[in-house]
Amino acid sequence: MSENLLPRIPAVELFPVVEGGRLPAKATEHEPFPIRATVFREGHDAKAAEAVLLRPDGTEHSRTLMVDIAPGLDRHEAWVVADTPGAWSFRVDTWSDPYATWRHDATVKIDAGVDVELMLEEGARLLERAASGKALLNTSQAAPPAPQREILLDAAHRLRNSSTSPQQRLSAGLSSRVRQVMRTHPLRDLLDRTPSMPLRVARERALVGSWYEIFPRSAGAHQREDGTWVSGTLAEAAKDLPRIASMGFDVVYLTPIHPIGTTHRKGRNNALEAAPGDPGSPYGIGSAEGGHDAIHPDLGTFDDFDDFVAAAKGLGMEVALDLALQCSPDHPWVQEHPEWFTTRADGTIAYAENPPKKYQDIYPLNFDNDPRGIYRAVRQVLQVWIDHGVTLFRVDNPHTKPIPFWQMMIADVHSTHPDVIFLAEAFTRPAMMRTLGAVGFDQSYTYFTWRRTKGEIEAYLQEVSHETAHLMRPAFWPTTHDILTPQMWTGGTAVFALRAVLAATGSPTWGIYSGYEFVENVNRPGFEEQNDNEKYQYRPRDWAAAESTGIPRLLALLNNARSKHPALRQLHDLRIHPTDHPEILCFSKHVPARLSPTGQADTVIVVLSLNPHDTVEGHVHVDLSSLGIESANGQIRVVDELDGEQYTWSSHTWVSLSPWTRIAHVLAVEPPLYD
Repeated sequence: MSENLLPRIPAVELFPVVEGGRLPAKATEHEPFPIRATVFREGHDAKAAEAVLLRPDGTEHSRTLMVDIAPGLDRHEAWVVADTPGAWSFRVDTWSDPYATWRHDATVKIDAGVDVELMLEEGARLLERAASGKALLNTSQAAPPAPQREILLDAAHRLRNSSTSPQQRLSAGLSSRVRQVMRTHPLRDLLDRTPSMPLRVARERALVGSWYEIFPRSAGAHQREDGTWVSGTLAEAAKDLPRIASMGFDVVYLTPIHPIGTTHRKGRNNALEAAPGDPGSPYGIGSAEGGHDAIHPDLGTFDDFDDFVAAAKGLGMEVALDLALQCSPDHPWVQEHPEWFTTRADGTIAYAENPPKKYQDIYPLNFDNDPRGIYRAVRQVLQVWIDHGVTLFRVDNPHTKPIPFWQMMIADVHSTHPDVIFLAEAFTRPAMMRTLGAVGFDQSYTYFTWRRTKGEIEAYLQEVSHETAHLMRPAFWPTTHDILTPQMWTGGTAVFALRAVLAATGSPTWGIYSGYEFVENVNRPGFEEQNDNEKYQYRPRDWAAAESTGIPRLLALLNNARSKHPALRQLHDLRIHPTDHPEILCFSKHVPARLSPTGQADTVIVVLSLNPHDTVEGHVHVDLSSLGIESANGQIRVVDELDGEQYTWSSHTWVSLSPWTRIAHVLAVEPPLYD
């Protein structure tokens, strides 16, 4: 029974904890994150708690004193940073703080003239014990270094010096120097600890990335004189990599590059019948030329793919590949393993549906009949592409596959290739999205694309940065090849600009689908997707013509700001600031100096209009003290990362934002900053 007793000073309701510690919470190298616990005790004596961060080998990396963030509710918090990837853990240590108890009691009693000599003597003995390092039962302490011991012993002597007033003697025991020593070398009476809770610390790219999506077959695609099309190639796509890199993108994401089936091949705009020469959807994977482990012969060979990967890496970019676990009726798996699919009552294999959408050109896998066989096949596919330099997989519709499948698969891959990153493309119910993240997906698509109003956006930014960040790392995409929301249809260049600003600054990972630079905003009638969708046809583009929209320059400026500012590359510290206009949004991101990789505090304030049609004006109210900013005159200097303009701001600043001149500010707070 004693094994189930709580500590004398309990720490309960630990955070971040997933499924009671059965699954690891998420953290990322060099990114600050909070550890929280509810800490309390009987009576009125002072207690304290430390968050202890443990390296993968079990040794202590850091101890951070926890701060009461909800007075009266006993909720304590400490911010910590892990510096390398791996299987880390944390715990919370609690103890009775006799110095803090004496400090409170002595101040009250001596002010009231009660037990004066007794309180001063007890303080002197307490400081002598701290100086000696002599531990009592259930106490952890070590003698401080000689200079700090002298500070404590001198204070003890002064506490006993009856030639001075009681207040002077008390002040000696409460001096800033004494308090600093007792803060760094506390007396920890009744020391106890919680069980250790697991953390999976991932490399930085799992949290931070600027993705650029392409259909390689569109690069260099062209029409012959007879109207038929010639596919683009990986070699042609590689020629476009310098343009992508010049805008600051660090991940180039390829939609499926595998052979495409011909049975029930879709035509333009998802037509049920393909015209001669229609390339079909790259998601209709598989033909006689191969399946998920093959390259469409029109695109080139594995040598061409290796050259593409090498070119991307030479430009500082990683390559992400779509993993779409479904098959064309012509896929080799259909012939070799018909049991891997669902057979209907009429003997036919069931095709994919997402009513009202029908995908007659693809068969979903059925994981019920031969899960081990499917697992082995998918694991082999992943290894093929990992061996050819793919470091990120954008997984198509993972929510239609069993959770345990992903939990085992991702853990298996990470056991030998811990740097490989999995992005879940799961626009589905919140519980499924969160659980996919919890069982191993490094990143997750989000509902960002559909969050439009100020209230919706503020609530969602709070949710992904505070409520679910230990479960799933968000990726913000203004559009995708599948999604073009109604707000994008009519807002012109301004809405494309403001949504890019919001995506790039609101989340450490964001992405752009190629063609965004052209403000491609015509939807297929009746659907939230592009007209003349690139999924079903070639879409070669004249990239030089895109410069006229100004979007390419904006994308470059946003990615440059992200590379300069650690605040924009972290997830957990995001604060919403009020404005007095319903279409002006303001939030800040902050890294304090003690947690910054540069050793300097970094703060970015984002202010943007949500109205792509009209000018909006109003006051922005920024609580500077909440950001650790101190200003003698209540003013700060900021520089706008979008145009280099400098401004003087205060806690209450008037802004005017317009779709024709300035739709947003991305303001870097200039030093000095004080945390």
